[in-house]
Amino acid sequence: MTDGLLDLARMDEAALYRHFDSSSGGLTQQAAQEKLDSIGPNRIADDVRLSVLREILSRLMTPLNGLLLGLAVTSWALSDYRSAIVIAIMVLLSVGLGYVQEHRSSMAAARLKRMVQVHASVKRATSDFAEMPLEVLVPGDIVRLAAGDLIPADLRLLRAHDLHVNESSLTGEAMPVEKRSSPDADAAAPFDAPNLCFMGSSVVSGFAEGIILKTGRATYFGEVAKQIVGADTTTSFDRGLNQFVALMLRFMAVLVPLVFIINGVTKHNWLEALFFAVAVAVGLAPEMLPMVVTMNLARGAIAMSRKQAIVKRLNAIQNFGAMDVLCTDKTGTLTQDRVVLKLHLDVDGRDNRDVLAYAWLNSRFESGLRNLMDEAILEHGGQEEHPISAGDYAKLDELPFDFMRRRVSVVVRRPDGEALLVCKGAVEEVLGICTLFRKGEEVMPFAGPQAEAIHAVAQGLNRDGFRVLAIACRTMPALAEGQYSVEDERDLTLIGFVAFLDPPKETAGPAIADLQKAGITVKVLTGDNDLVTAKICRDVGLDVGQLLLGRQIEAMSDAELAAQAEITQVFAKVSPTQKARIIAALQANGHVVGFLGDGINDGPALKAADVGISVDTAVDIAKESADIILLEKSLAVLGDGVTEGRRVFANIIKYIRMGASSNFGNMFSVLGASILLPFLPMAPLQVLTNNLLYDFSQTTIPTDNVDPEYLATPRRWEIGNIARFMLFIGPMSSIFDYATYFTMLFIFNAWHDPALFQTGWFVESLLTQTLIIHIIRTARIPFLQSRASNALIATTLIICAIGVALPFSPLGAALGFKPLPALYWPILAGFLLAYGALTHMVKVWFFRRWGG
Repeated sequence: MTDGLLDLARMDEAALYRHFDSSSGGLTQQAAQEKLDSIGPNRIADDVRLSVLREILSRLMTPLNGLLLGLAVTSWALSDYRSAIVIAIMVLLSVGLGYVQEHRSSMAAARLKRMVQVHASVKRATSDFAEMPLEVLVPGDIVRLAAGDLIPADLRLLRAHDLHVNESSLTGEAMPVEKRSSPDADAAAPFDAPNLCFMGSSVVSGFAEGIILKTGRATYFGEVAKQIVGADTTTSFDRGLNQFVALMLRFMAVLVPLVFIINGVTKHNWLEALFFAVAVAVGLAPEMLPMVVTMNLARGAIAMSRKQAIVKRLNAIQNFGAMDVLCTDKTGTLTQDRVVLKLHLDVDGRDNRDVLAYAWLNSRFESGLRNLMDEAILEHGGQEEHPISAGDYAKLDELPFDFMRRRVSVVVRRPDGEALLVCKGAVEEVLGICTLFRKGEEVMPFAGPQAEAIHAVAQGLNRDGFRVLAIACRTMPALAEGQYSVEDERDLTLIGFVAFLDPPKETAGPAIADLQKAGITVKVLTGDNDLVTAKICRDVGLDVGQLLLGRQIEAMSDAELAAQAEITQVFAKVSPTQKARIIAALQANGHVVGFLGDGINDGPALKAADVGISVDTAVDIAKESADIILLEKSLAVLGDGVTEGRRVFANIIKYIRMGASSNFGNMFSVLGASILLPFLPMAPLQVLTNNLLYDFSQTTIPTDNVDPEYLATPRRWEIGNIARFMLFIGPMSSIFDYATYFTMLFIFNAWHDPALFQTGWFVESLLTQTLIIHIIRTARIPFLQSRASNALIATTLIICAIGVALPFSPLGAALGFKPLPALYWPILAGFLLAYGALTHMVKVWFFRRWGG
């Protein structure tokens, strides 16, 4: 899988360029395009779509269709050509309809996913780097890496500084691995080579440049993609579907052998009994479920895209609707993500231009993970006069930011030749490495009451809603690049503080209130200061209550954290791993948890959440980890997406309830008819036709309207509730099936006229199944208080019209039907009205007792 990589790792830079026909300026556009045409896009095998023919064959070669085609072949062999042709038509229609609907849905979902492509910084025959989609990269491309980037392909480092890479998805090693550009002649395997990085890993800290060695399926990640990507986590959505299918299979396992044996014994025609039993099995199977689910999810994804939310993983939509706890970061969600530098103060809290100068120097020469505060410092420093000119200083080294130290240092050569380390970072982390502080022209020990007074200055700024960074420095001997390390961040002199404002969003308060009304608890997880976080939360109307800090979480067991997470709304100064622990604790309490984040520190939490939500401007690792991407970082957009998720789930549940209750009722009807009648209650071909028409009527359920009250609270799978619904609603249909039996046998004397009996039950069965969806689809009074979509009404009317007309048509005669007496129709109308009224009453009682 890693053939030749060690040889490439040991080559010198010039030999590498010759090997790939590249240069220090990168490939030319023409050379890159030729390579792309030759080796294909930089994608792993999972992204390759099936051809139309293979997609149709994959749908055709299912156990259910295999059973139907076997039945068709057997019918043809026994000279029952009509049955064989109709069964073959049924299979073709089912496969064709399913293919068209699912293919359109899948293509729409793929188009949405392409809207949030991950990019890499690439140099192509120029001195400048430019952003390009990952899939256009080819061997020989020169790429630049920074904290938060995904490694876009297998590559060899040309230059690197304090680069740490997370390779856990490839090696299982949780701790980041340090990488450097120099080769290691003793490396026995590619993963031991410090100058090789692999697709599927991500940059934790530092920065680098590298040349791409392998792309797409030729990479190590591409080779093992089937093992890594194929082992998808089973979501609550998948588990719910599997439980329903298993429930139906248990019914089939009991009913089908019983029907076969009873009809064989009573009718003495075992082949006919076999055909009927198989047809009953087909009728019980929820063969349209995959199509209905896919159509629902795809429609939901398209609807969400109109509301600025792009769905990357379709199954996440249901989790979105089931979410009852939303964990979110603070910056850009509750605040405007528009940081402005307001103050630069000395340790006494007085305005000081020297503090601005040192902060500007740090941000000016920092080349790692820049954020909005760096931009604000540089902008403010360019507008306000301060005593430092960048031309007087030369960068010697950098100690990049990471989320454990929470600070960044640059080392510069001063005009006098001495080296100056300038450190900028979170107040506690910087003050913890200071032994001195500057007050005016004096430098004094950082200890005692004076240290407490300095802490009080920072805390006062925090309480006023300012985000505060501390600035410190240290004079050092000038060394070569790479000679400095984090151990040099000691014995610093505190210069002062820079304070920023990130005002709360006007929309955040109403959006939080709307989410809470929708049954979603909002919890804030941030690495920021607790005082600033508390003020912002209060400003947007979020009850802070008991605030929990990262250091407190560190001392808690999982059980203790689960108890605290339930009652805590705001978590401050938490690390990336602590965010993931909080989410796991909430999940252990039975919650469906969403997480909204956009930073490199949010990656673990996005993976841990039931539904990970990020934004289009997020770092690569956050976008790749997320299930849903917001084109606008707003809780209001999120609320719209939650509603759409519940709408999707509602329409899937309608189909499942309909299928479960209908099949359970049919079990009683078929068993009773098989025992009582001297002939089959319906011919196998008629059962298949009934099933095909009924399935067609259900294909428009994904378009249906959903009652507002159903969208008002989180919805999740409750297989027990579905089973109870089936037990109470299913027998309602059997009551009217038996009434139809009585009518056909004793009013129309069909004891010796199987065709008449079968026609009467076929029409009643088809119409009751088709119309009852309008009762089941709503907790309200159907047609009066809640109206189905136009498409669902249309398919209902079309199938009912076919059911009524079929006995009088030439096709009906071919299927073994005969015209029904005039008296049958008013009796049927009475049955339908009574069935609808009884089912509605039982449904209302059920929803009041167990909920919908």
